Amino acid sequence: MPRFSVIVPAYMVQAYLSECLDSVLSQSYPDLELIAVDDCSPDACGAIVDEYAARDVRVKAVHLPENQGLGRARNAGMAEATGDYLLFLDSDDTLAPGALRAIADRIKETGEPDVLVFDYARTYWNGETARNQFAGHLTQQGPAPFRLKDRPGLLRVLMVAWNKVHRREFVEQQGFRFPTGYYEDTPWTYPVLMAADSISTLDRVCVHYRQRRQGNILGTTSRKHFDVFDQYDRVFAFVDQRPELARWRPLLFRRMVDHFTTIFSKKDRLPPGARAEFLRKARAHYRLYRTPGAPVPLRTRLRHTLVRLGLHRGYRALQLAMTARRRTLKLAVKLARALKAAALQLHYRIQLRLPLRADRAVFSAYWGRGHGCNPGALEAAFRQFAPQVHTAWIARPEHQHTLPPGPDRLRPGTAAYWTALARSKYLVNNVNFDRRLRKRPGQVFVQTQHGTPLKHMGLDLQEHPAAAGDMDFEELLKGVDKWDYVLSANRHTTLTWERVYPGGYTALEYGYPRNDVFQTATANDVARLRALLGIPDGTVAVLYAPTHRDYSRTQRSALDLERVVRRLGPRFVILARAHYWHDGPLARSRAERIIDVSTHPSVESLCLASDALITDYSSLMFDYANLDRPIVVHTADWEAYEAARGTYFDVREFPPGAVARSEDELIDIFATGHWRGSRSAQLRAAFRERFCPYDDGRAAERVVRHVVLGETQGRPAFVPLAERRPAPSAASTLGRSPLATVRQPSGSFPVTESR
Repeated sequence: MPRFSVIVPAYMVQAYLSECLDSVLSQSYPDLELIAVDDCSPDACGAIVDEYAARDVRVKAVHLPENQGLGRARNAGMAEATGDYLLFLDSDDTLAPGALRAIADRIKETGEPDVLVFDYARTYWNGETARNQFAGHLTQQGPAPFRLKDRPGLLRVLMVAWNKVHRREFVEQQGFRFPTGYYEDTPWTYPVLMAADSISTLDRVCVHYRQRRQGNILGTTSRKHFDVFDQYDRVFAFVDQRPELARWRPLLFRRMVDHFTTIFSKKDRLPPGARAEFLRKARAHYRLYRTPGAPVPLRTRLRHTLVRLGLHRGYRALQLAMTARRRTLKLAVKLARALKAAALQLHYRIQLRLPLRADRAVFSAYWGRGHGCNPGALEAAFRQFAPQVHTAWIARPEHQHTLPPGPDRLRPGTAAYWTALARSKYLVNNVNFDRRLRKRPGQVFVQTQHGTPLKHMGLDLQEHPAAAGDMDFEELLKGVDKWDYVLSANRHTTLTWERVYPGGYTALEYGYPRNDVFQTATANDVARLRALLGIPDGTVAVLYAPTHRDYSRTQRSALDLERVVRRLGPRFVILARAHYWHDGPLARSRAERIIDVSTHPSVESLCLASDALITDYSSLMFDYANLDRPIVVHTADWEAYEAARGTYFDVREFPPGAVARSEDELIDIFATGHWRGSRSAQLRAAFRERFCPYDDGRAAERVVRHVVLGETQGRPAFVPLAERRPAPSAASTLGRSPLATVRQPSGSFPVTESR
């Protein structure tokens, strides 16, 4: 008996069906049966289903003799199901990687509930992704399992069958079946949640809900939307048969009226001649099932009143009035913003005429993010070595909390922001400031950059339009012309910057200030950071930090982190760090040994806390090498990345450590101990010799002494690599303990560290 029966009805989805089925069969949790129901589809769906059934014994093909609709197709799948839990998946949607494993773990954790509700994300045809806006109701905090009366907010989550798993015995005991019709999910989901004795939630995106450009059945104009009335008749009939559920009538009534107004408000749902009839039927249902008691927000109360009265013309007038109001407000906001922008630019021009302040410096990083990177290290060095210079930091409101005591806090677009840009002598950034910045005579712009380049940058992106996107190269060079100094960590970087960012600046080949902490931090600092991150004592913490993929619209982890950490065993912990361009985490799992650190303000702290780094093509490898700790490079998509972005050298030929060309190879590298073996150490030593000659812990001091204090001679001499003592990792104190290797998984692949 499998754990899950995944039921996939298929009708006219030949373009999406294979992706759907693959997303199920490729799950890291294999204990499933996939019941694919061909609803007499006239396209190739039936043949695709048979092909999958022929090559995977877990697939069961069901062919219906005539088209019966989504509800009855699901019923046909249920009749064949033998799993403990039923999961309904629409054939143009997909299961997220690792979803079934997370669902299975949560079911076990919460005592085999009747229903488990999980999250989903809408995926649009243009590549955009949006998580369910009511995801807050899926929190895993609090007692579990529970009953609906304990968490009635669950009824606000999309009422569909595919964002839940259902215990099969519970479904059979209750006699639940799907009806026919457009809105067949309505009389399924409400009764299921109300009747369940035990419910739990999983705060993780498990389904990607495809938003097709065309062909969405609920987005078509048709009288079939009148089906919603019959479905709510079924819901209330179910409640009437069970007196103990009478308490839900007020909330069901409100949800029903909300549903009616949603359908009526959508311009693409009802035929023009059917709108008045729809509202009349809505009024009849309002009067038939009216049950006061559920509070109605003020903003929707008027809509409910118009449904109660059946005022078709009044409803249309209200819609027109609300549309006019929105347009008026939008115009007013736009006008106010224009006036504010004009006033600020006038203020800026006035400030440009006032004297420059030689004792002022303004800093920023990553387009208004928090205190960090090279500018952050320099700002601290300004206060230490040039205390006569008053510093200020520009950060957006959501990043203000990262700023330390000392610098003034500035928000982009304010009068104080423009004053600082106009009158501060020193301007420090790792990207560019606002394009409208007018660099004055006497101002000094220090461009710190934010990494050693492996991927193509600057003018070299002209050869890679996919990566360049809408980059304005003329505007880029205008920004370069404002730079006075550009920081560099090595000769490779200096030569690259001078070619791809041609300008009259001076290159300061002093090392990167953000890497100073790697030489100055102590073992106590490392222990404190590990404790703050929740890294268990005696474990190896591996930082996973991949870079952005220009060739892919959807940024997903190239590794199944749950599988990796499971194969490596309990002595390993993964710190998962998404690229700063990504909104979501790399792993939505709540696995104990995967710690999401994507929002942590300091990547340098994460490096110090970790014992090893897994990356792909991120410039972080060059910085991390300064710690002289193991690095493993995962290059599964090297050809695609190199073709889309371009690189300055083949990192597989000159790596900072072991190279894994697949997930299994990566697991083997850690399982066999090669991640910290002698060959990896040799590769890292050669890499450090080439790319880390100046990062000895005093880079920031050298920059301040040169730029601010004017000390062009006598700056601190560079400490040779052999004499440096970077902060020790926690694992380094364990010697050759069992942390070095784990039991090698069966069926492992041979390890290749370099080629």
